[in-house]
Amino acid sequence: MRGSTRDTVKGMSRSSRLLRSAQFPAILLLAAAGLGLLLANLPTHDVLAGILDTHLSLPGLDLSVSHWVSDGVLALFFFVVALELQYELTRGELNSVRAAIQPAIAAAGGILVPIAIYLLFAGSGPTATGWPIPTATDIAFALGVLAVFGRGLPSAVRAFLLALAILDDIVGIVFIAVLFAHGLNLLLLGLGLVAVIVFAVLSRRLRGPATPVVAVLMIVVGIVAWALFAASGVHATIAGVMLGLVMAPRVADPVRHALEPWVNGLVLPLFAFVAAFVVIPQVPLNELSPAFFGILVALPVGKLIGIAAFGAVAQRIRPPGTPPAIRFPDLLAAGALGGIGFTVSLLLANLAFAAHPDVRDQAILAVLLGSVIALLLAAALVSWRARAHRMAGDAEDEDDEEDEGDEAEDWDER
Repeated sequence: MRGSTRDTVKGMSRSSRLLRSAQFPAILLLAAAGLGLLLANLPTHDVLAGILDTHLSLPGLDLSVSHWVSDGVLALFFFVVALELQYELTRGELNSVRAAIQPAIAAAGGILVPIAIYLLFAGSGPTATGWPIPTATDIAFALGVLAVFGRGLPSAVRAFLLALAILDDIVGIVFIAVLFAHGLNLLLLGLGLVAVIVFAVLSRRLRGPATPVVAVLMIVVGIVAWALFAASGVHATIAGVMLGLVMAPRVADPVRHALEPWVNGLVLPLFAFVAAFVVIPQVPLNELSPAFFGILVALPVGKLIGIAAFGAVAQRIRPPGTPPAIRFPDLLAAGALGGIGFTVSLLLANLAFAAHPDVRDQAILAVLLGSVIALLLAAALVSWRARAHRMAGDAEDEDDEEDEGDEAEDWDER
């Protein structure tokens, strides 16, 4: 019996390590999106569409299944993202202005240039509201490509990309909070902020014999905060962001570690499936919405140009004491990785064109196609740069995947 239990624990540990790896969650996410797109265009469409449109009501909230996924389940993803942001802003790659200045300038280029390109295509009429869509970078996908094709890249390039993607996420969160609030109820929003403060206080009491009781109270308060934000008119995922940012750093790391497999293995694939459940429009290319072409070009091309160009400027003006300069070819690889928008871009597409379902579906298809193009381009550029660094002998011998796996196993044993 004891041996059987040990085998079960080891099996769970292997699954946990797989879901915490850089490669597998990205593959799972892409497969879920592909499955959603496929089933939306087969005879299964009507049955699944009926399920996704079914409304489930709670006091003060009446949401369809698809909205429960995008507004509710996805809040857990943003909670984990916020825990990662908290770490990077306090102890990680963005813990000082000097450390953040270079990726911040590059990230600005990776936001401004895609917006400009999008507006060139779709800057008039109802499609103009879609300009935030091509500004996001999907950390999971970018790091997945880096892990598969980037063996041999110096750690400075990895750190630069991580900081860049995190800054992109911050901007995406701000866009969601500011641009897509509707019918704002200040009283409910205020009560939601009070719940966030209570959550922060409770997280600092999470110790000793009272730990289980406090943990349960935190879950209840977190759900209440989410419900209040959702009812206030602010997008409900912002509750996840705020709860993650205010959590005590002492407990943030183990909580993030515990939730990461669930987010990677369930939350993100479920959202990708629902978001990609769109019917491919049966129209000629010249009848597609300008938003489709704006996103399709802005993600892979705008991100690459913006990040590489602004990154090169940042290298020239960097103050003394900042991290080492990143070579321009490496900036091109980082720019291609930045074009993999996916998760946050899909959410922004749903929000930007909520009132125009036809345009929304085309925007979602453009996000998927643009992200795949950027993914393929990034794979080629990252492979090229990794090979160049290995040949030059300046690659670092890193066993990141094994280290992450060992760390995950240590936490599981605890």
